[in-house]
Parts: sequence; C-alpha cells; structure tokens
Amino acid sequence: MKIPRSIVVAGTGSYVPRKVVTNADLEKMVETSDEWIFERSGIRRRHIAAEGENTSDMALQASLKALESAGLCAQDIDLVVLTTVNPDMLFPSTACILQGKLGIRNNIPCFDLEAACSGFVYGLEVATRMMQSGMYRHALVVSSEKMSAMVDWKDRATCVLFGDGAGAVVLSASDEDGVGVIGSVLGSDGSDTGILCMPAGGSAMPPSHETVEAGLHCVKMNGKELFKRAVHIMQEKALEVLDLCGVGVDEIALLIPHQANARIIDSVAKRMKIPSEKVYVNIEDYANTSSASIPIALDEVVRSGRAKKGEYVLLVAFGAGLTWGATLLKL
Repeated sequence: MKIPRSIVVAGTGSYVPRKVVTNADLEKMVETSDEWIFERSGIRRRHIAAEGENTSDMALQASLKALESAGLCAQDIDLVVLTTVNPDMLFPSTACILQGKLGIRNNIPCFDLEAACSGFVYGLEVATRMMQSGMYRHALVVSSEKMSAMVDWKDRATCVLFGDGAGAVVLSASDEDGVGVIGSVLGSDGSDTGILCMPAGGSAMPPSHETVEAGLHCVKMNGKELFKRAVHIMQEKALEVLDLCGVGVDEIALLIPHQANARIIDSVAKRMKIPSEKVYVNIEDYANTSSASIPIALDEVVRSGRAKKGEYVLLVAFGAGLTWGATLLKL
C-alpha cells in the first residue's frame, strides 16, 4: 500500500439538460417577472430535466466527461462518491445505479452522500481522506441534482430559484507535493432544520394522500434567514480554510462559491475583499443546482482556462442542515 503525497483533480466534467426555462416562461406559470427574479437572485434561466431523465442519467453524462478529461476509463475508478438531495430512489443508492450505467467493476465502494448544497465539498473531503489511506488510486466524485422534481411550480418564492444539472471530478493519487486538495473545513448546525427542508417522504412523515395534497414533498424555505446565515458562514469558513492552509486571500486565483443567490455571492466577496474578477458566477444561466453548482462551475473554469495549473481555487458552500464547507485546491 503506497501512501500518496497529494490527491489531485485529474479531470472535470459537467452536464445540464437541453430544456431551458426562462424567467419569461415562469411569468406564464406564477405571479412573477423577469425583473423581480433577476433583482433578487441574479437568475435569468434554468435547465430542466426531460421527462424520464433521472439524477443518475445526468450524473452519467458528467462522469463520462470527467473521465475523458482525466484520460481514464470507467474501469480505472476504484471509489465513487455521489452527492444529491434527489436520488433516483431511496435505495439502492444512486451511486450504485451510476456504477451500473458506467460499467465500473463490481468490487469497489460506491455510496451516496447527502449534505444538500454543501454536498460536493463534503464529497471531496470524504473521498480525499479515503484516498490518503493508500487504498484507492482514482475516485469519482459526482454531484447530480434534479431539483425540478422537488419544486412546487405554483410557489413563486421557490420555483424560480432552482435548476437541474450535474458536475463531476476525477481525483487521482499523486506523488507531487503541495497540489490538489490542500485543505478543507466542514461543519453543520442541526438546531433549526426547518429553515430549508422537504418535510415529507421520509420515515417522520411517510408519503400519503394528505402529504401530497398539502405540498409537503416540495422544498420549503425561509429565504431571509438563510440569506443572513449564508453570508456570515460562507465568509467565515472561506477565511478559516485559507488560514488553515497558510494561504492569503490575495494568493487565490478564483473563488467558486455555491450558486444560490447572486446577492449572497456579492456580499461574501465584498466581506472577504476579493475583487469581482476573481469570483466565478454562473447562476444567471443555471439557477441553484444545489450540490452540482460548484462542480459545474469548476468544470467551466478549467475548460475555459480561467483557472490554470498551479493556481489556488477556493470553493465554499452553504446548504440545508444547516451544512457548510470550504475547500482549497491547487490545480
């Protein structure tokens, strides 16, 4: 068993469905307007999965692109961590379903991880620590979210905010020092879980005619309270991981925050004194894709050359739970 010096991002991939729903389209469904949505969230459009297009299908497309980017095939993968809040089914795990669709050999660990919008950062940390044991050479960390399946399309406060998509990275063990995943901080606060949740569908409130009719299988959110907590926590944890790694704010090439709300992102960047040109924002085109938002953005910056080899990239997220996490990468 050889202990690797570093765990590096060897490849990235992303996928969004072809169907696009604009704010103008939503104006025909609920009492809202393009101006109202954009002013409060920064969103213009979102991608919505086709009928019969499942979370695992989107994960498959993102994973194939990540594997191609890494120059690997599915059989090279020996660990799969998949993050989602809307799995294909409660069990088996969507990671196992993805394993079957990829044709990955059947003697490797595959599991789902649920930390809401912070899922990808959690998944990176878990996979990295498992790989540092020397047991795994190449891991696939994929975040796939079909948020349209859990949105109340009659609730203008939430239906305008979410979209579907998937992002993936291949992590590989490396003998090179000081690259890849440099450090992470994770946390949670379960004292007020009702701020953002889907009340029904679990053992506490099993599906019934009553829960369906009451709309309890859809996202419920206290937006104002989330906004305040997200700004404070994301700034705090981003700075904490930089301090942990001994890296200054001015040394990072790019900040990739969870794409929940453009005003949250702007507030976090201003508090950290990070100039706008160092903050990646794509929420206008995708809306909030939960745990998939950061890996979709990471794939875009890598493929476009906006983030280059040897540069520091800071990831930070906040989500239901409440959960949060920040990870510093050196590409």
